[in-house]
Amino acid sequence: MPDYDGMLALERMERAVEKVRDRLLRSTAALEAAGIPYAVIGGNAVMAWVEQVDESAVRFTQDVDIVLRREDLGRAAAALATVGFLHRHAAGLEMFLDGPEAKARDAVHVIFAGEKVRPDYVAAVPDTAESVSFKAYRVLSLEALVRMKLTSNRDKDKMHVRDMLAIGLIDASWPARYPPELATRLQHLIDTPDG
Repeated sequence: MPDYDGMLALERMERAVEKVRDRLLRSTAALEAAGIPYAVIGGNAVMAWVEQVDESAVRFTQDVDIVLRREDLGRAAAALATVGFLHRHAAGLEMFLDGPEAKARDAVHVIFAGEKVRPDYVAAVPDTAESVSFKAYRVLSLEALVRMKLTSNRDKDKMHVRDMLAIGLIDASWPARYPPELATRLQHLIDTPDG
């Protein structure tokens, strides 16, 4: 007899993953069509890089994060409105809600290129020019993405970097690419693969 609760949980998870993917594809297609520079960051960018090496190592994410240049925010709002997104500024954050009833988790979250997310961060957010095409959208280059992850240095960022190390996407030569504080963080992750 099949586990009904387990099947329902799996169906809910699959729907959640599809909603995030749909949000990613609709938002990036609108930005592409309008010619607005952007780059996908966060878990979706990590997923894009990881799946090129080992699809079984992919971790799914609950949201969509992008980098925009601050001067492009108005144009991005107009482009994203054409596919149902509503611009909101809340608690110092810029986001595009996926419809009028959406919650913050159902949004495309914006980080501004060339600015520090927090004043104490070692590095500013990479520019959209540090991106590459991946399938139907643009993601940060691998080097820029790892720099962002090392700068943020949250538990999920460390997990993402360890995932990339585990599949050989990045390796022990990479600390030399970064300033000393970020190089030290990366070396620590290399030295402690199990956390």
